Amino acid sequence: MNQPSLELWGGIECTVNRVGRRYHDQLRFSGHQRRADDLQAIASLGFQALRYPVLWEHAAPRRADDIDLCWADVRLQLLREHGITPIVGLLHHGSGPRYTSLLDPRFPVKLASYAGAVARRYPWLKCFTPVNEPLTTARFSGLYGHWYPHERSDRAFARALVNQARGTALAMAEIRRVIPDAELVHTEDLGFVRSTPDLSYQAEFENERRFLGLDLLYGRVDRHHPLHPFLRSAGIREAELERFHAQPCVPNLLGFNYYVTGERFLDSRVSLYPPHVIGGNSHQRYADVEAVRICRDGLLGPTALLTEAYQRYRTEVAITEAHLGGPAEERARWFSYVWQSAEAARRGGVPVRAVTAWALLGSYGWDKLVTRGPCSYEAGAFTIEGDALVETPYASFLRAVAQGAPCVSDGGWWRHSERLLYAEADADQMETIESASRSAT
Repeated sequence: MNQPSLELWGGIECTVNRVGRRYHDQLRFSGHQRRADDLQAIASLGFQALRYPVLWEHAAPRRADDIDLCWADVRLQLLREHGITPIVGLLHHGSGPRYTSLLDPRFPVKLASYAGAVARRYPWLKCFTPVNEPLTTARFSGLYGHWYPHERSDRAFARALVNQARGTALAMAEIRRVIPDAELVHTEDLGFVRSTPDLSYQAEFENERRFLGLDLLYGRVDRHHPLHPFLRSAGIREAELERFHAQPCVPNLLGFNYYVTGERFLDSRVSLYPPHVIGGNSHQRYADVEAVRICRDGLLGPTALLTEAYQRYRTEVAITEAHLGGPAEERARWFSYVWQSAEAARRGGVPVRAVTAWALLGSYGWDKLVTRGPCSYEAGAFTIEGDALVETPYASFLRAVAQGAPCVSDGGWWRHSERLLYAEADADQMETIESASRSAT
């Protein structure tokens, strides 16, 4: 029996992250906060579904019981009229309004209360992403200190991750009180870590950690889980883990966000690298760089990584963000590469539902991890000129894809030798590394 065609979805970069006392808000930077008619332009591209924000920080900034959804009323109705399925996001790399944070013990309950209010307002909705990329958000906020509450510890990371996972589960429970068949479209980064042989222990830890938020939702983190000791040593109580095990919240769809920088390489040969890429753990210093910039064989790619994720969870998957900065031609090549990879995964038996063109209105400040406001801008399918949208050639490309044109990738810098910025590991090391990577996926 033939699979349904791969679907084309779209998405708007909508991060609202807090740095100190300031919120950095992509929807305000782009002007979409003011322009409902952007959705008509987006609809003209032919998407079947759109990841769309109904963000907690926007709707209830002052008090949990003071919720204003008028902004979303207009926009969700427009999507409905255009026949586009909204996949509603409630928290996107955020820590919530000022009366909570990722470390707040009441964070999960507060998020769930907001989710229930959204469901009651829009009982016709079907698809929800309560928290976008909880693992990445926990790392940036609790482990690396980039975003609020600017912590740098395993304890803060673990608490932020568990709170977001618990918040997701409680939010879906509240939503399903109103919409019993509501679907959880859960999103996470799709990456992989390779390393020089002496850092294989760190790469193995990080590759297992990639799935920790999902393992919590699936109720898999018991005493036999490889990261159970890590969570317990980071202050997570056994009763909390048992609650996930007793009441799993299995996603209906696993959405994975794939970027060229998501695959990493850890290298102990620090003398080969500039200082800004060098860090380490408690025993060893090492460089952490994009794998595409050093690995001779290039990216493992979405086909292998989607297959790995599906074999682990046996749940339908999708690429929920595909985006590359640079000229429109390179954005189209990257999207074609991801689309072709998804099709290859489908031929291999992986149920991939969709590929999502992300950042349709562009994105601001991601070269500085959204810590300095709108200091830079990358266009998407549209570029912002003044307070108006202007189509880029990438929009025409996506419209053609929606109409059935084949995605044919004719290269891309990530496939050519000029991508290599650092000295390659010697042949014996690379053979060991790449052989281990292939067997891991």
